[in-house]
Amino acid sequence: MTTMSRADDASRRSRISRLFSRGAPPPAWLVVALACAGQFLVVLDVSVVNVALPSMRTDLGMSASGLQWVVNAYAIAFAGFMLLGGRAGDLYGRKRMFLVGLALFTLASLAGGLAQDGWQLLLARAAQGLGAAVLAPSTLTIVTSAVPEGAARARAIATWTAVGAGGGAAGGLVGGVLVDTLSWRWVLLINVPVGAVVLLGSLRRLPESRAGDGRRLDLPGAVLVTAGLGMLAYGISQTEAEGWTAAATLVPLAAGLALVALFLVVEARTAAPLMPLGLFRSRAVSSANTAMFLCGSAMFCMWFFMTLYTQNVLGYSPLEAGLALVPSSLAVLVGSKSAPRFMPVLGARNVAVLGSLIAAVGFGWQSLMTARGDYLTEIMFPGILMMLGAGLTATPLAALATSGAAPGEAGLVSGLVNTSRTMGGSLGLAVMSTIAAARTAESGGSRPEALTEGYALAFRTGAGVLLGGVVLMVVWLPWRRTAVPAGVPTGTGSSADRDATSTTSTTSTTSTSFEK
Repeated sequence: MTTMSRADDASRRSRISRLFSRGAPPPAWLVVALACAGQFLVVLDVSVVNVALPSMRTDLGMSASGLQWVVNAYAIAFAGFMLLGGRAGDLYGRKRMFLVGLALFTLASLAGGLAQDGWQLLLARAAQGLGAAVLAPSTLTIVTSAVPEGAARARAIATWTAVGAGGGAAGGLVGGVLVDTLSWRWVLLINVPVGAVVLLGSLRRLPESRAGDGRRLDLPGAVLVTAGLGMLAYGISQTEAEGWTAAATLVPLAAGLALVALFLVVEARTAAPLMPLGLFRSRAVSSANTAMFLCGSAMFCMWFFMTLYTQNVLGYSPLEAGLALVPSSLAVLVGSKSAPRFMPVLGARNVAVLGSLIAAVGFGWQSLMTARGDYLTEIMFPGILMMLGAGLTATPLAALATSGAAPGEAGLVSGLVNTSRTMGGSLGLAVMSTIAAARTAESGGSRPEALTEGYALAFRTGAGVLLGGVVLMVVWLPWRRTAVPAGVPTGTGSSADRDATSTTSTTSTTSTSFEK
């Protein structure tokens, strides 16, 4: 090789290196925007396929049970691999796991959109869920590490929460538009160009962060918890079709509980656990995740039953149903963005309590629904209250949960937040669907009046669950009027104080949803 060619080669390598080097740290708003874009795709995909299910069944010749797994394959993989994704981000790098998860999610979306048979679509949906589980925990960790502790971080978490909630809320509308104007395939294919743009932007602009201290990933623990949560999610998904006492439900639920119990035994004995059990000694982590589970179990159901009510009872088209819920979608964004303004004044716990009370009032109002369905009083106003409360509740709970994490556990705690919400929503939807179906059967089958009675009972049950969550928050959530400034050392004072104020003080660069 000549001197000239070697110089040209070195110059070319230098240009490529500069192209992908981090250089100056990117602005925090750009980091937050990229992380939120990834979260939006993940949450949107939970709900966007619902309005396309009839078209999928007709085009691919799927059975009714097979069609159910278009939704369940994604949800089970998403919930089952969430903890593994969160821990992998801590050990191997948050940016790296964000890119891996987003790439898998985008490729799986392409495969699903091009599927020619039902099994191909189901396999693609499961792969999407796996990609989402790797991607989602990194989004919240990237956001919290990019912005210093304080009001700015609260606003960033609120943006993450609002984007996630907005993705779930917009799913019906986006899906309706795509199915009506193009085809069902575009509810999946739309992820491909968006995912590619976010992937390229993240590759160049997201900085890397990790807290792995050289440890290996706890593979036995990862296999056990993933299999356990997956079996639990499968058992829960069977309850609507088979009932709670059928072997198809009880066997996977029992197997899931046994695997989770074995996981806890392994984690207590291993030197480098996937989920250090001592993490739950933090009052903030344990109480906020429990509250997230309860609230998610009720609020997750809102979009599902409102969509059924508008279409099955009132005769709305998929697009009309999506448009009818636009005010609710806007309300959850308003709630999420307003929460940080109230948190320094009222405290994170009180804002979460206030949000849950507002949502409970909305659920109670919605339970008065009738088969005639006046839009203002039986869809719009109660929907606004339910989702305004959801937005106000999610931001302080997420902030409290992550404030109780050490830097090396941030990705794991982010995974726990998402897992709590997803698993709570899956369980809640299964229970509410069973309750609604039983009441509908008692009231005369598929008549609009009977369907309405079933949906109304589900909303009354949701209101009761939320009120129970309020009691739990008042008793258990730590009081925290303002965020601890970055750099203030934790670990001083009483254990109660540490629970209430422990936080990640790192400022190295780095939000779920009440989904349909």
